[in-house]
Amino acid sequence: MTMSTEESLWARCFHPAPSSSEQLFCFPHAGGSASFYFPVSAQLSSVAEVYSVQYPGRQDRRKETGPSDIGIMADQVYEALREQLRARPTTFFGHSMGATIAFEVARRFEADGGELSHLFASGRRAPSRHREENVHIRSDDGIVAELKLLSGTNSALLGDEEILRMILPAIRSDYQAIETYRCDPATTIRAPISALTGDDDPKTSLDEAGDWRRHTTGAFDLHTFPGGHFYLSAQAPAVLTLLRKHLSASA
Repeated sequence: MTMSTEESLWARCFHPAPSSSEQLFCFPHAGGSASFYFPVSAQLSSVAEVYSVQYPGRQDRRKETGPSDIGIMADQVYEALREQLRARPTTFFGHSMGATIAFEVARRFEADGGELSHLFASGRRAPSRHREENVHIRSDDGIVAELKLLSGTNSALLGDEEILRMILPAIRSDYQAIETYRCDPATTIRAPISALTGDDDPKTSLDEAGDWRRHTTGAFDLHTFPGGHFYLSAQAPAVLTLLRKHLSASA
């Protein structure tokens, strides 16, 4: 299935696999872009066609204003990709803020009659688990300090003032969206959920990650990896093995 202009704006396929029976949509973290999942696409293109969601306000979409509300973002993602999501059996993977957006897009997909194969929620506490956080109202220096603490953005970029001016509005908007997000504990999807978390993540405790089980009427499992919020960097082989096993079994 050929993607429309609107679909290709919102989801990038770095390694097309049109003959694959499965597709995987990956949702980036706050401040993240589609290219974050380029290595995932390269490694899994033999078992699925991998799409990486590109939010407004970054890279080639940097002139657009990103919504500061998770619900609005999920509405926009789903509206753009609704036909593509139905093309083949579909799995979602989201990290940090991306896990929450993936969950909300899954809700919209299922409410519209779609069937999601699986949701992998990485590096994020369950939707109903809230912490009072205020990164989005900090100064620019305060936001940069938070990014360095979590090690989610290349430190060389954080030291480049010109690049910072381009990416900070999107990062601030993302943080406002995730920090003001609220979800009823009774909200569920039908798709099975796998929660993935680092055992030393300051943003997500094991208990908070485990509460993802409350948000599915299907199967649930919890996977813990050594590392912090961006455990993905060091644990990529293990995470890719998990995804490959699921996609291969589904196919």
